[in-house]
Amino acid sequence: MKKVGCIFLALVCLGTYVFAGGRSDSARTGASGQVTIKVFTNLPDRKNGQGLVEQTIFDAYMKANPHINITVEALEDEGYKTKFKAYSAGNSMPDLVSTWGQPGFIDEVIDAGILAELNQGDYANYGFLSGSLDGWVKNGKLYGLARNTDVMAFYYNDKLFRDNGWNVPKTYDELIALGKAIRAKGLIPVAMDGQDKWPLYIFLTDVYTKLIGSDVHNQLVNAVNTNWNAPVFLEGATLLQNTAKEGLFQNGFESSDYGTAMNMFTSGQAAMFYMGSWEMSMANNTDFSPEFRENLRAFTMPLIAGGKGKATDICAWNGGGYAVSARSPVKEEAIKLLNYMFLPENWTRIAWENNVCMSAQDFSKYQTGKETPVQKQFISIVTGSSSVSGNPLGDLGTAEFKSRSEDLVQQMASSAITPQEYLRRLD
Repeated sequence: MKKVGCIFLALVCLGTYVFAGGRSDSARTGASGQVTIKVFTNLPDRKNGQGLVEQTIFDAYMKANPHINITVEALEDEGYKTKFKAYSAGNSMPDLVSTWGQPGFIDEVIDAGILAELNQGDYANYGFLSGSLDGWVKNGKLYGLARNTDVMAFYYNDKLFRDNGWNVPKTYDELIALGKAIRAKGLIPVAMDGQDKWPLYIFLTDVYTKLIGSDVHNQLVNAVNTNWNAPVFLEGATLLQNTAKEGLFQNGFESSDYGTAMNMFTSGQAAMFYMGSWEMSMANNTDFSPEFRENLRAFTMPLIAGGKGKATDICAWNGGGYAVSARSPVKEEAIKLLNYMFLPENWTRIAWENNVCMSAQDFSKYQTGKETPVQKQFISIVTGSSSVSGNPLGDLGTAEFKSRSEDLVQQMASSAITPQEYLRRLD
C-alpha cells in the first residue's frame, strides 16, 4: 500500500533516469554478457522511504555484479495496479515486480501463471517471521516474498497535542470528542485519504478489530464467503459513517488522495493522519521541519464501548512484497536479485536503520538504541500485541470483490448510501 505524490513514472538506472521504451527482450542479454533486469515497483520516491531502500540495494547489487543492469519503472500505488493489469493482459510483465500477498490481488495472478515459483528452501535462514509469507503461498507453492509488517495507526504531532492540552484518546468516544476540540481550533482532526478508498476499508477493519477482537479475521473471511448479516458488521459500518458525519475527517475527504492527506498533516493543517507504519519514515524526512520530525508519534485505534477487542488487538498484516515474472527471459537472474534483496543484512537492516518500516523478517538484531520515538512506539505495539487482524476486509476476496468493496466503502463513508445498503451490496 503504497506512496506519496502525483502518479508519475521514474526510470532509474545507476542513479540516472533512462527511457525504458524501445528495448527488445533479445537485448536483455547482450553479446558482452551484460544482463538487463527490468523492475516494476510501486515505490516512486527513490530518495526517501522504501524507495530509498530499494534503490540502495539495487545500486549495491550492480556494483557487486558489473554485468547486471537494473532499470526501474516506478508508479504510485493506484497507477501501479492499473499498469500491472495492462502488463498482465499484454503478456509483457517486467522481470521483478511489486506484489501484495492478498487474495484480492495475487490469487488471480498466480492462477494465470504470471508469477514464477520460488524455492521455499532458499529462505530457511532468512529470518522471515512466522506466517509472513503465507499470502504468497498457494497450493503449497511459494510465489513471492513479503517486505513489511504493516500496522495501521493515527500519527500525531506530540507538541501540538501538548500545547493544546489534548490527550491521546483511549476510547472511541474520546477520539470523537478530541476531533471536536481540534475542529474548534480551526484544524482538521484526521487527514484521510478517501480518494484511494483502501484506507477507508482498512479503517473499517480497524473498527471491526476493536468490536470483534481476536476472531476478527475468521469472521471477516466467513462474511466474504457467505454473507454480512451479523449485527456487528452493521454496527461497524454505522460507526464509520457517523464518524465522518461528526467531522473527524476533512471536508471532501472522499476526493483527497494520499499525497494531499499527508500534506495536510505534515504542513500542520491536520492534527492527525490515519496511515500505516510504513510512514514512520516521516521522522527522518528532511523535507519536513525538525520540529515536526522530532514530535512525530502514533497511537492505534482506541477501544470501542461494548466491543470485545482489547487495546492490544491491532489492525496489522504483512504488506507489499516482490515476485518474479514466470515469463521473464532473465528469470534466474531476477530470482538471484530477489534473493539478494532479502538477505537480512540488506532489506531488513537498511530499512530499519533508515527508520523506514518494520520488515517481515526479524529485525531485532539491527536495533541500535537510537531509534526515533515513533519507531519505538511501533516496536512496542507489535511486540505487545495480543492478536493481529490479518489482511483488511477489501483484500479477502476476489479482485472483483476488492474493486466493489473499495467503491462501496467510499460511498458509505461519504453518506452516498446507507450502512445497510453497503452491506447488502457487499453480498
